[in-house]
Amino acid sequence: MRSQISDDITFRKLEILLAYMEGGNLNAAARMLDISAVSVHRALHSLEEGMSCQLFSLQGRNLIPNEAAQVLAEVSREVVKMMADGIAATRSAAGYSADHLRIGSLYSLTTGAIPEVIIGIKLRKQEIETELVLGSNADLLHKLKQNAIDAALMGMPDSDPEIESIALFEDDVFFAAPAGSPYAGMKEVDLRQCASEKFVCLKDGFVTLKGFQEAFRIAGYAPTIVTRVGDIFSLMNLVAAGIGYTLLPGRVRNAFGDKVQLIPLKADYRMQQTIGLSFLRVRERDPNLLALAAVCRMLKHQPSGT
Repeated sequence: MRSQISDDITFRKLEILLAYMEGGNLNAAARMLDISAVSVHRALHSLEEGMSCQLFSLQGRNLIPNEAAQVLAEVSREVVKMMADGIAATRSAAGYSADHLRIGSLYSLTTGAIPEVIIGIKLRKQEIETELVLGSNADLLHKLKQNAIDAALMGMPDSDPEIESIALFEDDVFFAAPAGSPYAGMKEVDLRQCASEKFVCLKDGFVTLKGFQEAFRIAGYAPTIVTRVGDIFSLMNLVAAGIGYTLLPGRVRNAFGDKVQLIPLKADYRMQQTIGLSFLRVRERDPNLLALAAVCRMLKHQPSGT
């Protein structure tokens, strides 16, 4: 079917027409839309060509809308509103929402970084309702690709053409022992001397587990693991109860007071986790994600809050 709408008629030009009708002159319309008066004049003239009829009469230097312009403006209000509603509905169906932000996070970040991020977002965009979704690195990456969350604070994922990631801070990994254990007063721990100990760890998919596995690979043996859990705070509870030792990131140092002590690893096993903000690359211009990224970048200057 051949379109009867000229290429000269666009939503942007209809918005300019409405601004002109409301403002009453070129300069007022230009200020409302943050464009030049010349651009307003050019758009109105192009609309006349697209409509193939006169919309304005010239009185001095002023464009006076005629009845045809009034009719077009009335229709334009309905069309522009309908299109704006349609765009919002489409974005909502795709998992995007202008007033709702779903932030994925590692459990360990809820002790410092996440509260700061949520406060920062509310200060920048008070109308946004935030929803926090917790999980492992693998869980969050899957949810991100399925549009189940808008962004995730997690360990930096492997390079992926679909994902944009912003590195935020580095976090050292430590040997975790209960208060009063033989290791508690040490300046550093040599994992090769721990081969007879029992350990607890996280399940697959957690960035902390990757560091755990790498450290023992360097140590040259497979540790005796008595249990695996699905979140870092359950893991710390097991350590505090003396069930086993583990490796933990420094950001959870104060989560259990003095019940769990974090002791530096010997230089051979020292490693860091890189924590970052990740989101789909196709959404890199989303205003909500730009605001979130700006807030998260502040974490680079506040390592004590991680």
